[in-house]
Amino acid sequence: MTKALPSSLFIAVIVSLGGFVFGFDASVISGVVNFVAVEFDLNEWEQGFVVSAPTLGAAIASLIAGTLSDRIGRKKVLLGIAALYVISALFSALATSYWMLVIARAIGGFAFASLILAPVYIAEISAPSNRGKMISINQFNIVIGLSAAYFANYFLLNVAESGSELAVSLGITENVWRWMLGIELVPATIFLLLLTLIPESPRFLALNGQKQQAREVLTQLHGEQAMEMEMAEIEQKSHQKEARILDSFKDLFSKNMRLVLTIGIVIAVIQQITGVNAIYFYAPSIFEQSGVGTNAAFAQAIWVGIINVVFTIIAMLLIDKVGRKPLLIAGLAGIFISMSIASYGFKNATYELTPETVEQIQIESAKLDGVVGVKFSDDLAFKSALRERLTPREYKANEAQLIQAAINIQPELVLFGILSFVASFAISLGPVMWVLLAEIFPNHLRGIAIAATGLINSGVSFTVQLLLPWEINNLGNAMTFMLYGGFAVIGLVLVIWLLPETKNKTLEQIERELVPIKA
Repeated sequence: MTKALPSSLFIAVIVSLGGFVFGFDASVISGVVNFVAVEFDLNEWEQGFVVSAPTLGAAIASLIAGTLSDRIGRKKVLLGIAALYVISALFSALATSYWMLVIARAIGGFAFASLILAPVYIAEISAPSNRGKMISINQFNIVIGLSAAYFANYFLLNVAESGSELAVSLGITENVWRWMLGIELVPATIFLLLLTLIPESPRFLALNGQKQQAREVLTQLHGEQAMEMEMAEIEQKSHQKEARILDSFKDLFSKNMRLVLTIGIVIAVIQQITGVNAIYFYAPSIFEQSGVGTNAAFAQAIWVGIINVVFTIIAMLLIDKVGRKPLLIAGLAGIFISMSIASYGFKNATYELTPETVEQIQIESAKLDGVVGVKFSDDLAFKSALRERLTPREYKANEAQLIQAAINIQPELVLFGILSFVASFAISLGPVMWVLLAEIFPNHLRGIAIAATGLINSGVSFTVQLLLPWEINNLGNAMTFMLYGGFAVIGLVLVIWLLPETKNKTLEQIERELVPIKA
């Protein structure tokens, strides 16, 4: 007797938990980075590498995940991905050195292949009538995971600072950052266990000589009549000759593909170079720079997650009504305005320590002679003066307190600028990029084109994450955010100039518009 299967919706929800774990893994580091900088005495480049290490693993995984799943099956690769998340969370929490932490996080980066594989699996078990909605569950779970990490970090920080017997006995007070990383074990383990309930992809089964099993899976999911139609379609596609990878690359970089490839690369670069992962992965650190203190910074980071969820939902509702290009134009304009507001807030800040405020900080007051009572007109001069007088470890451990004690700023400007940036991104570049990449490339090149542009996107993301600590320490807060705003202006011009509207057009119509017919 054939084992009963969960519904296709329940299966899609299980698989899309990988999106939740990805979002959680990606943003939980935002609350950890300052703690590990002190724990392992990291410089700005090492801090950046701790944050960006998973992106390197993700770039490699994106190149092999599809091929591996074609050889051994979608389910086995998904189980491997979930296991990698568990291993990464465990060894990140137990890390005893900088390199152990980097390697553990890079292992988690390999698990980011779930971003590519989950939509493929969900598409293959879904009925055509609800395939789009089913796939969108995975994308929505990513932003839910991002938000959950901000909540978890804030909750654990408050538990650590409560001084309760439970917090002390569990080691939360002493090692709160380890708990922040380790709590990912909960969703990762649930993901791993639930994956054992799902069937193998019926398409994989059919294409690998297991047609009877494929028929049984499709019958239970969609009924016998739909199964016959889907099996016929799978049979037809199985006889189509697949292009060799080298030939596909040659075609992708051919003259008639120049415009569509340019559009794809521009969108992939702009999505990351405007600073989204600098905001997501360093949110509490950025808010600390506005002088609100560590607790308030973690609380404000929660709003990053909430705004992200709300405006992602709005984008999902508008993308087929308003169109892709208008959303991108509005979003990029909003990003420029938002970054300008944040930059203006930091530009007008001044810094001055008083004897009274210094007494509240755990530093010998004599070490701050020459700084106390001096008014600094920008963050670079203030931080430079502090570094001249303090050891690197003292500076890192007390940076947030020193800034909070000295700064004279309108923190509301920075908060508004960051949150409006998140809203602008979530309604445009966030969801629209992947929709556009799936639409603008011809069918026979779509897989390899999305992999190539995704690799470029990951490369830019890695660079942005790696550079942010260096930028803040060498360019200053105001210039860093103005730089992101400048990239948004360049992106806005390129989108207006290059991008056609693809709303309500068939894939064939889009291909005719963008890809000239070879003579």
